[in-house]
Amino acid sequence: MTAPRRAAAPPRRRDRSVSTRLGWLCLVVLGLALMGGVSITLGSRVVSWEEISAGLNGDVESLGAAVVAVRVPRTILAALAGAALGLSGAVMQGITRNPLADPGILGVNAGASMAVVIAMAWFGIESLRAYIWVAVAGAGVTGGFVYMVGALGHGPATPLRLALAGAATGIAATSLTVAIVLPRNDISGAVRDWQIGGVGGATYDALLPMLPFLALGLLLCLAAARSLNLLALGDELAAGLGARVARARAAAALGAALLCGATTAVCGPIGFVGLVIPHLCRLLVGVDHRWLLPFSALTGAILVMFADVLGRLIARPAELQLGIVTAIVGAPVFVWIVRRRRIREL
Repeated sequence: MTAPRRAAAPPRRRDRSVSTRLGWLCLVVLGLALMGGVSITLGSRVVSWEEISAGLNGDVESLGAAVVAVRVPRTILAALAGAALGLSGAVMQGITRNPLADPGILGVNAGASMAVVIAMAWFGIESLRAYIWVAVAGAGVTGGFVYMVGALGHGPATPLRLALAGAATGIAATSLTVAIVLPRNDISGAVRDWQIGGVGGATYDALLPMLPFLALGLLLCLAAARSLNLLALGDELAAGLGARVARARAAAALGAALLCGATTAVCGPIGFVGLVIPHLCRLLVGVDHRWLLPFSALTGAILVMFADVLGRLIARPAELQLGIVTAIVGAPVFVWIVRRRRIREL
């Protein structure tokens, strides 16, 4: 009689695991909805419930209602940027098998920023859609260069090599960007504010050009979930299990480049989101990328919206840029996660 009970135990453990993940999913979706409401209602200016209702209905006759109407696209942009950065960070960590990989540490954000600045300063490009194309190209080229440098020498590209190559590439790209901007007084102010990273001044006209890039990047990244699970076992074992390693890594990298490039072009480089969020989500739902990737997108959206609201509240009547707040919030959170014993499972 003991054998049947032991045989039935594994399915019960799997059911509990799925139910736990579904529970976290419900909480994360609820948190996303609540944070969206908070982002619309709270800010540097206090608004009444009547003004909130009027602003959401398109009646902007009063100043408070107009403020609410402005916060709606800002909230949407913050959610999209957070989802893109959280998802791309999880994909980059899966591709490189490096727990410290993210768009900032691997130099991808810096490469996208440098490409936009070059297009602005040297070629006079002013279209937002063109900026997005240029930023995506810069992110892809930088990511490929970092991986190529990390793979030089004997053996495959190790996490340490990739981190060092990314840090060096990011510093070089940032230095070149500064060298381009310094003599250009006509663009230095705008570039300086943009490089801090933020979602202030968001409009629907700014949202529309980035949506196709984010949608394609999302599809590529989510479709790569199974391949990323296999890549976590090592390239040789993944190939033995039927994965086309090079193709899977290239497709996932393209998706991450689309997400990072489009977000950087519109919002500027925002750090720590792609680094912290995947670690936090692994503590919640484990290392299965079929769960990890969507959770990273949802949780990243919550973090960026929270950081944006916090920046509006702590510096009233002015605002603290989103990129500064994510660094302030993300650094201690990452230290706390690293100190957890469960970080050994990552």
